[in-house]
Amino acid sequence: MSRYLVGIDVGGTFTDFVAYDREQGTISVWKNLSTPADPTEGILEGLSRIEDRAAIGHLRLGTTVATNAILERKGARVAYLTTRGFRDVPFIQRGNRKAHYDISWIKPAPLVKHRDCHEIDERIDRDGVVLEPLDEAGLRRLVRELKQSGEIEAIAVCLLFSFVEPRHERRVAEIIREEWPEVPVSISYDVLPRWKEYERASTTIADAYLKPKVGPYLAATRRRLAEAGFNGSAVVIKSNGGEETLEAAAGSPINLAVSGPSGGVIGARHLASLTGIDRLVTFDMGGTSTDCSTVIDGQVAFTTDFEIEWGLPIQVPMIDIRTIGAGGGSIAWIDKGGLLRVGPQSAGAMPGPACYGRGGTAATVTDANVVLGRIDPKFFLGGAMQLDPDAARSAVAAVADAIGKDVEETALAIVRIANNNMVGAIRAVLIERGLDPRDFTLLAFGGAGPPHLADLMVEAGIPRGLVPNHPGQFSAYGFVVTDARVDRHRTLQMSSARFEPARAQAVLEELSAQALDDLASQGHREGVVLTRALEMRYLGQNYELIVPVTFPRLDAETAPQLWQAFHDLHQSRFGFHMPDSSIEIINFMVTGIAPGEKAKLPELPKADGAAPQPASRRRVVFEEGGLDVPVYARATLLDGHRVDGPAIIEEAASVTVVRPDQRVTVDRWGNLMMAQK
Repeated sequence: MSRYLVGIDVGGTFTDFVAYDREQGTISVWKNLSTPADPTEGILEGLSRIEDRAAIGHLRLGTTVATNAILERKGARVAYLTTRGFRDVPFIQRGNRKAHYDISWIKPAPLVKHRDCHEIDERIDRDGVVLEPLDEAGLRRLVRELKQSGEIEAIAVCLLFSFVEPRHERRVAEIIREEWPEVPVSISYDVLPRWKEYERASTTIADAYLKPKVGPYLAATRRRLAEAGFNGSAVVIKSNGGEETLEAAAGSPINLAVSGPSGGVIGARHLASLTGIDRLVTFDMGGTSTDCSTVIDGQVAFTTDFEIEWGLPIQVPMIDIRTIGAGGGSIAWIDKGGLLRVGPQSAGAMPGPACYGRGGTAATVTDANVVLGRIDPKFFLGGAMQLDPDAARSAVAAVADAIGKDVEETALAIVRIANNNMVGAIRAVLIERGLDPRDFTLLAFGGAGPPHLADLMVEAGIPRGLVPNHPGQFSAYGFVVTDARVDRHRTLQMSSARFEPARAQAVLEELSAQALDDLASQGHREGVVLTRALEMRYLGQNYELIVPVTFPRLDAETAPQLWQAFHDLHQSRFGFHMPDSSIEIINFMVTGIAPGEKAKLPELPKADGAAPQPASRRRVVFEEGGLDVPVYARATLLDGHRVDGPAIIEEAASVTVVRPDQRVTVDRWGNLMMAQK
């Protein structure tokens, strides 16, 4: 067995690395600035820290290439093929508005041009019956025209009711490959075999939009890794937190839409099982954005309701992560009313905050933390990168002059406004779902997360905080403790009044076989665990609840257990149930998980009653004013150590700020547990 298991998280500002040494049982972490123009360059630069590339047996990569291609609208030009009469679906969208009374609001443009939408003569009804055969001759003429135009780079196919009967979509794909073998094709039955015509169309178009960009990028990454001496297994992390081979990911790139942020949530789930914490809310603050999610009773929150931007849905299964444009690089600015605002504009990696000394002049959250003494400019990235405190102070001073405040007061205001923005994201994953913040522990990671943890606990009303080991690389750490995962969904409508158990069981068996085949094609044949569930609702409702199927078969004998499970879940979630109402089954869902190798977190020695000793002291500004604060090196803290605030705990990639009324204790794995004194 080769020596290293490596996780890599390519972020907007930094690329993070975690290497687990199987021989020594140790974990090493580091980071370097991202290279947005060529992300692979940053990956290779970071891997140069490992001299023997052949010793890396397994590499797990979280990438932003799909996310950026969509957000920046730099994907392929797509031809959209659909049933005659339905070419306008991507443009009609849902028919609702983001702001009902904003006459200046403009509906977001889809990822396809109207002139590139084409209709096909065919028709299948809701029961899967062919009403009009596929016009193959007309389709061939259309494909030849698209090929001759020289403009189309990919094709998306979404036919009416193909989620019930896919024969026409599959035949369309065959004909396209016969006429134009090199063009990438996405069909809705493979991408999203679920109901709701617009959502299905939008997701399929997005998959095709990404294929000509993501596929070559992943192939080039594989080639350049091999040229650099790496010949081990390389996988990419999907939006559902599972790993997938680079080749498989190139075939379904839409599954990489939130690849990077998923690592932190998977790491949080592993940490929750390790520490016995049953309710975690994650807070991942990087240089550009902040991501929040939850882990409850060991379960990660999943969703199929994700939007690229308002009104443009992607409905593949993914970890439910709420993202806002607030990070260490968020820029402070003055609006037209003279009020101080922070973000969502970011200084990014280039030029970065003013204190980076790379040409940036705008004041950012990182600059404010430097001014407040919370970040030591001489110990940024463990001293590998020197910050310019004078540049930070000058940038904040420019904002201070504009609002008539002194520099430290303005820096504190910048941090508090950024905190308030982030509290909104935390509330979105808690209060908006009926969850009480007082029941949770706030897990802060990302390089910019721990400096804000203490304040956010107060602002959000969360009593306990947790800073994991290596918070600046925690998403990459999540990659070295993840599994391979496949989610298969399909819409097939039934009801408790007209339930067809044989058909329902057949669909579950078909989805289970597909999940097993997907995992087997990636080399996972042993230890696969399948879970099954149904999305159900009372007749007339607009939203579904996910009900696990815990018995071996769906049949006439087990059906009453299914209906009762739905009633019980509805009672638990909403406080009432309607036992005499008809229940609809909307979607069938199967998840296959193949356990992957996981890095083991080493344990710390016992403190044995010895108090931790500060490495230094410095002035740090809190709401109470500037205080002389002890600074502890995290590497010197042992199991059982206690640090009373005010204090600073420094490490290479981050810093934990402890308010005067708070206390930190260290557990046996080195996690920092924060609470009120």
